[in-house]
Amino acid sequence: MAEQEHVRVAVIGSGFGGLGAAVRLRREGVTDFVVLERAGSVGGTWRDNSYPGCACDVPSHLYSFSFAPHPDWPRTFSGQEHIRAYLEHVTDVFGLRPHIRLDSEVKLMTWDAERLRWDIETSSGRLSADVVVSATGPLSDPKIPEIPGLDSFPGKVFHSARWDHEYDLRGKRVAMVGTGASAIQIVPAIQPLASSVTLFQRTPPWVMPRMDRAISGAERALHRTLPFTAKARRGLLWGIRELQVQAFTKHPGELGFVEKLAKANMSRAIKDPALRAKLTPDYRIGCKRILLSSTYYPALAQPNVDVVASGLREVRGSTLVAADGTEAEADVIVFGTGFHVTDMPIAERVVGAQGHTLAEAWKDGMESLRGASAAGFPNWMTIIGPNTGLGNSSMILMIESQLNYLADFVKQLGAIGGRAALDARPSAVQAWNRRVQQRMERTVWNTGGCTSWYLDANGRNTTVWPGTTTEFRRATRRVDLAEYEVLRATGGNTADGSAADDTTEKVDA
Repeated sequence: MAEQEHVRVAVIGSGFGGLGAAVRLRREGVTDFVVLERAGSVGGTWRDNSYPGCACDVPSHLYSFSFAPHPDWPRTFSGQEHIRAYLEHVTDVFGLRPHIRLDSEVKLMTWDAERLRWDIETSSGRLSADVVVSATGPLSDPKIPEIPGLDSFPGKVFHSARWDHEYDLRGKRVAMVGTGASAIQIVPAIQPLASSVTLFQRTPPWVMPRMDRAISGAERALHRTLPFTAKARRGLLWGIRELQVQAFTKHPGELGFVEKLAKANMSRAIKDPALRAKLTPDYRIGCKRILLSSTYYPALAQPNVDVVASGLREVRGSTLVAADGTEAEADVIVFGTGFHVTDMPIAERVVGAQGHTLAEAWKDGMESLRGASAAGFPNWMTIIGPNTGLGNSSMILMIESQLNYLADFVKQLGAIGGRAALDARPSAVQAWNRRVQQRMERTVWNTGGCTSWYLDANGRNTTVWPGTTTEFRRATRRVDLAEYEVLRATGGNTADGSAADDTTEKVDA
């Protein structure tokens, strides 16, 4: 029987987090790694989300790797196709293709305490790894609410992240469920095609104008010829957002002026007072993610669009019934209802040192050390883990900070020598999360009077980082071995040369 493949590092996912981890590992001299991807191509969120109007709400020059600048972004805010192309470009430029296993969905990962390694079962075979880097991301598994009668709906049903491009919306009665970042892009794109659009809105979002424009050929030529100009542009975009963070995290009362700007933006497009009342939030701006669009409100003002200020309660045949009793007929239902963010689906498939899953360990809420390591799951790291999200800046900044932490983790592991593993101490995890949650108390996400996808089932914010990206980078620059238990495999050969049984011992760092 062929021996099972073993690698030093297994990376799960090939979005920004997974590809970034692969690049960083190679830069650190680690070439014995694989990237396991469940789909047939790289790209993560930007492969899966291809709905009409799909684009990023972070400026292009900030929504890219610092180590892979792209001078040729065509617009200040990039569309999905350009970001996906950028990720394919990164894959090729850094020579990652030989490491990537496509169509290899991870089914189960189990910690082997004797051999100090992870046994991984995928849809394309088995392998083992010393270290696992989970970069599946929070926006990878769509969430469709359980609606009574939905299975009896005679028309078409799909989620924004699983868009059916074969289905023609022209002349159809479309029901759009949800008013998040996807929905505000989809509605303006489909409104001219559909005979009618009914928008089921549980909570209205705050929407600011999207200052998007084409980046001129001269600007692009300048960035190509003088790369420091693109770096300066990125730095300016970062600095502005870094200054804004204080209002979100420490002084939510200062956001009143921004609310006035958002209301003025609405008033320009929505002249009907009744519709304006439906669309005006009753919570502090920033409590939910501030959405950017210059076309959303104008689309809602069109005669073929109806806003139902209530969530979808049930489906009776082709009739959709809202919680307030409003009824609407539809040929197709599009769910823009977000993702499994606070209940990471991959956690069901990770079995740690104590024999229980990560999902069980996180049943009362996700928590990890510096957004990366969970107690009882040695040599297992998350990119975009608990409390590493951002409410107003680029996630790529946070990903790169976590890549610094990963690089030092691998380096420290190598320096220990022999077969060893690092397991986050429960006390360190608790201390870190206590500090995070204490800082969270005064943020707009906790005090703004809304219920958002940042909050878990217990009402705890396990998603967002309550500080600046600079603070997070400082906190993840190095691995502090005092926060980990060092696990060593002991045992060797017996007198007759046969392998002795391995046992594991904990060594204080």
